[in-house]
Amino acid sequence: MSDTDSFIDEVTEEVRRDALFAQFRRYGWIAVVAVVAIVGGATWNEYNKSQTASAAQATGDALLFALGTPEASEQAAALQIADLQSSDAEIVRQLLLSAAQLDAGDAEAAAATLNAAATTDVDAVYKDLAAFKAVLAQSDTLSAQDRRIAFEALSAPGRPMALFASEQIALLEIEAGNTEAAITRLQTISLDAGASAGLRQRASQLIVALGGEPEDLPAGTEGQ
Repeated sequence: MSDTDSFIDEVTEEVRRDALFAQFRRYGWIAVVAVVAIVGGATWNEYNKSQTASAAQATGDALLFALGTPEASEQAAALQIADLQSSDAEIVRQLLLSAAQLDAGDAEAAAATLNAAATTDVDAVYKDLAAFKAVLAQSDTLSAQDRRIAFEALSAPGRPMALFASEQIALLEIEAGNTEAAITRLQTISLDAGASAGLRQRASQLIVALGGEPEDLPAGTEGQ
């Protein structure tokens, strides 16, 4: 290679380097901002996780402390003032509080707690569970017709407590002397692939007690 060619190559390389540095000076801040954003986002995410974990642990400790009191009435009082640092645990507090109130013999307070829980902005599973337990808590004060209306709403297809509400309707049919209607509803429950083993067993036992013959679940559908 001649000296002229070597000189040209060196000049070309220098020009390229100058162009690269110029581009970096012009747009390099974008890379810096991107790095800062990534590092900052990761740091914030870790901080957020740490705060969430700490709040969950503190909330769990507060609930366990309240449940550790010996008397149901004391548990109810402790649960009401428990410092919950996780907002998601409020529905758990209400369900535990209602159980303590029932154990203390205050069904009216338990029903009020559960009815309030059923109207909060939480997952449908918790709302329907609270509504279901509220009706049960008022079994001595609500008429059979009112209980049936409430359970009918909860037994609609797709509702989380549908099968359990249907079981309660069957019990209301038995209470009213409608044996055939009760058996038909119980057969439907026992043949539902979504029914738990315990629920299916209760339905079958009731069918036998009422003089019926439980039908077998089709092969391959149990537990689906």
